[in-house]
Amino acid sequence: MARYLAQIIVMGAQVVGRAFARALQQEYAASQAAARARGRSGQQSAAATSITGMSLQEAQQILNLTTLTPEEIQKNYEHLFKVNDKAVGGSFYVQSKVVRAKERLEEELSIESQKQKQPSQQNTET
Repeated sequence: MARYLAQIIVMGAQVVGRAFARALQQEYAASQAAARARGRSGQQSAAATSITGMSLQEAQQILNLTTLTPEEIQKNYEHLFKVNDKAVGGSFYVQSKVVRAKERLEEELSIESQKQKQPSQQNTET
């Protein structure tokens, strides 16, 4: 009886182990495919996310933006920074999140402007 129980446990562990290994392989393949799809600009954006500690989507949500224009970013930043000032009963934490969101969005704008400059530079070189 104990032998059968041990065999069942060993077989169950093998099945779970194979399923886990297969899931890891699939996740790795999907991650690699997504990285290839993002290309160079995705790598720059991912680097900006890791530097600022905030994703582009999170920064847009914090500043309540759908389109990235310097004027809108500045306008929403100034409003939210003033509203969350500690002197008027705001939160320093939220105020710092607003600053980080502005930095992240400005970094994204600079990445986009670099992408736009690169094709024009390549056209002038040929």
